[in-house]
Amino acid sequence: MRYPAALLLSLAVTAPAQSPLMKYACGPANRMFATLSPTSLYYEAENKAGFDLNTLPRFDGKACTSDKAFFFSVPIPEGSYRVTVVLGGPQAAVTTVKSEARRLMLEKVTTAANASETRIFNVNVRLPEITAAPNAPQNRVRLKPREVGNLNWDPKLTLEFNGDHPSVRSISIDPITASKEPASTHIPVLYLAGDSTVVDQDIEPWAAWGQMLPRFFMPGVVIANHAESGETIRSFVAEQRFVKIFSVIQPGDYLFLQFNHNDQKIDPKTHEPVVPIADYKRLFTEYIAKARAAGATPVLVTAMNRNTFDASGHITNSLGDYPEAVRQLATEQKVALIDLNAMSKTLFEALGPQAAMHAFMHYPANTYPNQPAPITDDTHFNTYGAYELARCIVHGIRAANLPIAKLLDPAVPDFNPAHPDPQATFHLPKTPIQIKRDPTKLTQTN
Repeated sequence: MRYPAALLLSLAVTAPAQSPLMKYACGPANRMFATLSPTSLYYEAENKAGFDLNTLPRFDGKACTSDKAFFFSVPIPEGSYRVTVVLGGPQAAVTTVKSEARRLMLEKVTTAANASETRIFNVNVRLPEITAAPNAPQNRVRLKPREVGNLNWDPKLTLEFNGDHPSVRSISIDPITASKEPASTHIPVLYLAGDSTVVDQDIEPWAAWGQMLPRFFMPGVVIANHAESGETIRSFVAEQRFVKIFSVIQPGDYLFLQFNHNDQKIDPKTHEPVVPIADYKRLFTEYIAKARAAGATPVLVTAMNRNTFDASGHITNSLGDYPEAVRQLATEQKVALIDLNAMSKTLFEALGPQAAMHAFMHYPANTYPNQPAPITDDTHFNTYGAYELARCIVHGIRAANLPIAKLLDPAVPDFNPAHPDPQATFHLPKTPIQIKRDPTKLTQTN
């Protein structure tokens, strides 16, 4: 899409005047950009930007292009960044751009041969250290083993260029410095707190709605997805994840909260839910208050249903009283509510039992490399399921009349969960799998 002139003017006004731009370009050398070449490889030890993850495109005229995905990484401090890419190459291309751990930023941008398209998006980069909370019990998020070395927590910004002859001409990265921006022009950060159904799933074919959400916004919003697999609202506290968020949250930001799937699980020792309803509501109430005290807007999200159909083709409730508790809290606390639980029921029933199964992690053996056995998972989603749920969230943002609704991509029409996108025509390019073990056996609980 081409952004409205008013938005581009706003971006120009809010860009920090003294921030050094990191600019990289394919093609002949010039004074404004660092020129990329076959020797432009990322080296953490040398603090050097370049192509990463054992990928290298071709250098064709003024474009970096390939017949498969390639990655570019820049060593960078924690913070939010405005990224401008000029896409296109010597041949017709369809380029999808993801950032960090498979966050969808730009979806299938088409460029004709020798043509170009300029696109802008915002990315959040974070580290586990909690520098703004010196009195915290630990000044670091307690990462799970699966998060160590994850692209979401490393000291670099990684961009993935994927699709049909993905091509890029230049990449410019500009820090968004919240402290230097007037409150009236503050670019809001939308912080996500939740579990494996929200997290940036880093390995195909897993996916969750949080990593799809950036695609639906124009550059006036930053999505910072702090969700992690296996989390309850209580463990999110214990692992310093809320401390991390509140060390950087600013007035004008948002905090989206979705917990349920793990909270309701039965503790084998106590034979009670891991987080009983009373504690669940107490913790939600506490973090609603903390968000408001920080000048941020809390938004409650009910958890989506599992793939549990009855004989008549209707979704049954597998989530206990937790979704209703969230609805009650939203009313009591006068907090915006996105009822993903209700929308997912409509969505899955519109698909029907057979098609809905293909929104979840259901795959025959050998669908993916190193996957000798089939997988049947009725809680977690593939790319299609995650994308449709993200569209539900976007619809919920509009329905709740949240101010950030005006920054949703106008090129994407509003979504009716009763009329999902056809599965037969849905496609997003797959991120290359970096691991050597069965990707469908990755645990989503720790």
